[in-house]
Amino acid sequence: MGGVCRLAAGLLTCIALTGCITINGPFGSASDPALHEARISGHGHAKILWLDVDGFISAHPSSHAFGLAHSSSMLTTITRALDKAQGDERIKAVVLRIDSPGGTVAASDEIYHRIKRYEAKTGVPVIASLGGVAASGGYYVAMSADRVIAEPTTITGSIGVIIVDVNAAGLMHKIGLADTSVTSGPHKDIMSPLRSPKPGEQAIVQHVVDGLYHRFVSVVEANRPNLNRAKIDMITDGRIFAAPEAKQLGLVDAIGHQDDVLAAARRAAGVNRARVIRYYKGQQAPHTLSAAATTDAGQADAAAGWLSALGAGGRFDGPEPLYLWRGSAH
Repeated sequence: MGGVCRLAAGLLTCIALTGCITINGPFGSASDPALHEARISGHGHAKILWLDVDGFISAHPSSHAFGLAHSSSMLTTITRALDKAQGDERIKAVVLRIDSPGGTVAASDEIYHRIKRYEAKTGVPVIASLGGVAASGGYYVAMSADRVIAEPTTITGSIGVIIVDVNAAGLMHKIGLADTSVTSGPHKDIMSPLRSPKPGEQAIVQHVVDGLYHRFVSVVEANRPNLNRAKIDMITDGRIFAAPEAKQLGLVDAIGHQDDVLAAARRAAGVNRARVIRYYKGQQAPHTLSAAATTDAGQADAAAGWLSALGAGGRFDGPEPLYLWRGSAH
């Protein structure tokens, strides 16, 4: 057993030294927390900030390598970037590069709010560039932008809410276990996986889901002036759309690639040329728009998000409402 532990420790040390992950806690020193700026392309006094919204949207930091490595939450990452951008008067446009199946309701709404607040304070236009998947909470965040441009192969939509729940009461009964929790009220342990739902509890949860769903729909209607409202029930029933249909329905404004997005950003900024920049942490600067912008282990993916929602991701806060496309394995 001692040999196995020594081997595991050696492997973790080698991985850390190669820069694949950042080790925090007692086994390593904290990485440089500052945000740095890298020029990706272009020249000129004006800047266009390329800001990634990539992976599962959450307010919780993600952990890796048996809890020894940690990444900032997406909410923290976006907030820090907007705070830095707000102090730079040379930034004339922001591109949100969204490649996400969504995430928690709270984090999606908070990121949306903070981008809207940044726009109001600075007057800087925001363009949403939708990548392979920009669904549910990913699309919700896109509603903060002045213009939404999808790639020809983008999957978007999935407007709706889900609370993931698994009930193990039947299994517990088979193996002779019983829930003996003590509560202050009959519904204090609502959605407990340890017992069968009580009469009326499904309606209580559905009422919460409906309220969050109506908020999603209201955000879409407020920010999509060309939305086909005659088909609003179909548009908001949770289904996904390919880019051409999304444009036809008014969910996106245009279809194009990254060059088209940057051209739209320059037009929105009122400049003929600008340098495209990205923010990053650590010592390795990104050299392209798609390169990793941090030496941290990265954002949790949707699978990890599902595990977290079920309490299997190293923390348990109970079932959480999600703006998340369930079919995605992004």
